Amino acid sequence: ELNCFKCGDKNTAPERFGRKDECGCGEDIHCCMNCKFYDAASYNECKEPQAERCDQKDRANFCDYWEPGDGGSGAEKEDLMSAAEA
Repeated sequence: ELNCFKCGDKNTAPERFGRKDECGCGEDIHCCMNCKFYDAASYNECKEPQAERCDQKDRANFCDYWEPGDGGSGAEKEDLMSAAEA
């Protein structure tokens, strides 16, 4: 199960998510921003040190390390930053 990074909807796959799978909102599922290793504060925005660099974090990719994440990583960081600035 995975929560979409953009709309927050829950997505499920029978076995694994494929590269071409999309959320109901039309966003790619197999992308960095939906991965459990995505972290906007980390080098290359990824906590997996062996993963190759990916420039378009919101587009489908071929990363072998991709695993479904919670979809909240990016929004959470923005909320924390806003709170710190306030």
